[in-house]
This record gives sequence, structure tokens and C-alpha cells, in this order.
Amino acid sequence: MAQTVGSPPQGEKVRAIVHERLQAARAEDGEKLTIEWRGVPSHRHVIAMPIELLYYNPDTHRIRAQRSLDPDRDARLSADPWGDDGQDYLDFLLKTQPSSPGKTDPEFEALRDSLDDFGQQQPGLITPDGILVNGNTRCAALRELGKRHIRVAVLPDDATRADVSSVELALQLRRENKRDYSYINQLIAIEEQLTHGRRPEEIAREFHIRTKTLEQDRWVYALIQEAIARSDAGEGATLRLVDFEDHQEKLRELYRAYTTEGATNRDAAEALKESRLALILLGFSKTDVRLAKPDFFEKYLEQKLPRSAAPLGESAVGPVDVSIPGLSVAVADDAAAVKQAREVTNRVLRARSTTRPGTTADPKKQDESTDFIQTLRESADNALMLAGRDERLRQRKVAAADRLSDATDAIGLATSDVAQALATKSIDEDSLDEALVSLRNSLLALARQIQRAVQDPGEGVAWLTQLEQGTA
Repeated sequence: MAQTVGSPPQGEKVRAIVHERLQAARAEDGEKLTIEWRGVPSHRHVIAMPIELLYYNPDTHRIRAQRSLDPDRDARLSADPWGDDGQDYLDFLLKTQPSSPGKTDPEFEALRDSLDDFGQQQPGLITPDGILVNGNTRCAALRELGKRHIRVAVLPDDATRADVSSVELALQLRRENKRDYSYINQLIAIEEQLTHGRRPEEIAREFHIRTKTLEQDRWVYALIQEAIARSDAGEGATLRLVDFEDHQEKLRELYRAYTTEGATNRDAAEALKESRLALILLGFSKTDVRLAKPDFFEKYLEQKLPRSAAPLGESAVGPVDVSIPGLSVAVADDAAAVKQAREVTNRVLRARSTTRPGTTADPKKQDESTDFIQTLRESADNALMLAGRDERLRQRKVAAADRLSDATDAIGLATSDVAQALATKSIDEDSLDEALVSLRNSLLALARQIQRAVQDPGEGVAWLTQLEQGTA
């Protein structure tokens, strides 16, 4: 790690203290912390270190996404990770709530109170130079409590940045850990581990998720990165990773809907993605976002857009073929509806980046973006009302057929049960007869209702009608 990010100012002093205390710990054969070190278990002795000599790790996965909260402080942290400004910024981020930066995290408060009541239960982990690998948040809590020492194990002298990252993840993801990574920080950690050459199956197992979930989260992370790039409104106004922290379930549902549609129709999948991404950024609930099907923009939203929010005419052209340089083939361009939906979503992204907390955009531009978001949200709200009405109507139309399908499955199971009962000579004939009478009465009632509703009966309806007439 020292070779990559530099040694802290007091690195040599810390090394001397660490060396001395490790010698004493080895002589006493005291407490040890077991870590996964380059593929094998390693038992590292634990020592007590003065808190003021240790440094927060600027690369810790716990607050990786939150570093973008304040670009100026983040830049100072990158330039001087061991200075007071950078370390104070890390201290602030370690205590803040991932989804609402600026508010103290209740989980941090719970950890601090637990340390105050019961003391430090689990040791942290440092490099020989005094950089915290694991236990950054515990250190922040102990400092807030006025404690002078923290128990830590020590990595080997030849620890690299990749070693530090791998060990930190392994320790943080142990099930007894009381404070999980935020969703975005977990996405960052997964991508980092993949760049280190680790297999997806191995990473999924370490994060206690299925490989399919890992694939889903990688897609979500790529979508977030794409959205951030598309949100660039100039003057340094862009969205940040932390701006997507609260949308985990919406984005995962978007992945599932997108892949389902994409299996048969790419344009439909792209149209759905654009509409749902816009609704997410406009602040709609998960239930509302679900109403955005592939035709949402074209069928509901477009007609509700005011002139100021409507897509430009250039996007309304029909699909064209896009040539791939170097190849004698052409790939179909996106459909016009997809282009229009994407244009509106781009405008939402840029407006959101312009109005986010801490933006440096021109005040006039901020006001215009705020008005645009408010106008578009009202339009989307009206479109969602129409889409919701149509969805409820669709559900009513198919509700009867769905229930009959379930009844068919139940009768199939009953057939198997009857056969098994006959084979074992354990059938209850009276109960069976009573149930069949109830079934007959239900079918007759259904037949009478269907006669009133269906104007052009098919084979199934004709059979049921004949059944009812035969018993009249």
C-alpha cells in the first residue's frame, strides 16, 4: 500500500511502535485475528495502538461513493490523503448516512453506543505504517467517545494495495459484521474485485449473493455510470454515485424488466429503460415506476408533455441503419420512440444534476431546471394515472381467466390425490361426494354468468353452457 498511496507522515514512528508491541504480543502469545491472506488463513497478533497515530484509509470501500459528495474536499483528500483536511473529510463521511449525506448514520450511532457500553469487541486491522484497513468506523466512534487506544492486528510488511482491498472486503463481509456496505459501495467493491482478476462466482460467494444477483448488480452499476455521463450539464454539474443510493430496488426491478423485454424486442427494452429511469429520477415510488411498460412514453407520457418539455423534432425521424466502421454490415438504429424517450430522460438527468445539493451551476440555470422537473413530474403523474387505470382494467379482464387457470391446476392435483387414495383404498367417499356437489354448483353459477357476458361463445363457453342447460 505504501508504494501506491505513500506512507503517512508519521509512518516510521508508527512502524517502530508497531514492531515493539508485536514483539511483546508474540512473546505473550496473546490475542490473534485470523484473516484470509493471499488465499490461506493467517493469524495476526493483536496490539493496542494510540488512536491519534492511526490514519483513516482513503480507499476504504465503506465511503467510496460518498467521497464525491463534496468535489473540493475530495480533491484535497486525493492530493493529500494524510493531511488534516483529508482525514477530517473521511471522519465526516464515516459517520454520515449513505443515502442522506450530511445526516449522522443511525448505524454509526448504534456502533458508538455499543462501544461505549461494552467496549471494543472485535479488533481492527492496520498496515505497519498505521493506515486502518478494517475498523475505520470503529476508530471514528472511539475518537468521538474520547478513547485513547484501539486494538488492532497488523498486516505483513509487503502488503500491496490489492492485498489491502481484498482483506478489507473479506473482513467487512463476515456475517457477524454489524454495519453493511451501502448498496453503491458494494457495487464499486464488486467491480474492483473483478478488475483484480477474481472470478464472478468467487466474488458472489464472498458477498453472500447469487451469481445472477452479481450479474444484475453489474448491469445496474453500468447503468448508473451511463446515467452520470449523460447528466453532464456543464459547469461541473453532474450526478454522483451517491445520488442513486436510495434506488436499489427500483434499479434491480428495472434490470429484470429490461432483460425480459430484451429477450424478444430490443427497442421495447430500451424504451422501457428510458421511461423508468426518468421516473426514478423524478422521484416516483417503486409502485408507480412499475407502471412504465415499453409503450409508456409513446402511449401515455408524450401526449401529456407541454411544449417546453417535448422532445425535439430531430428525434422524431424513423429508424435508420447505422454502419459499423470496418465491417460491411449495418445495424438497425433505435426506433424513433426510443430516441424521443431518451431525449426526455437526458433532459431529466441534466436537470437533476443542475439542481442537486452542492451544485455549482448558474442560479438562473438552477431555477430553469427546477421548473422543468416540476412541469415534467406533473405530466408524468398524469400519464401514470392513465397507465394505472389501463393496468387495472387489464387485470380485471384477465382475472377470471387467471382464477380458472388456478382452479384447473387444483383439479389436476385433486385427480392425483383421488388416484392415490384409490390405490391405497383410503378414499373418503362421503367427503368426495360433498366436494363434487359444491364443484357442480360453482360451475353452474359460473355458466349462468358467462351466458350473460359472452356474446360469441367459443368451445369452452359452449361446453359450459351445455352443462348448465343439461341440468336445468
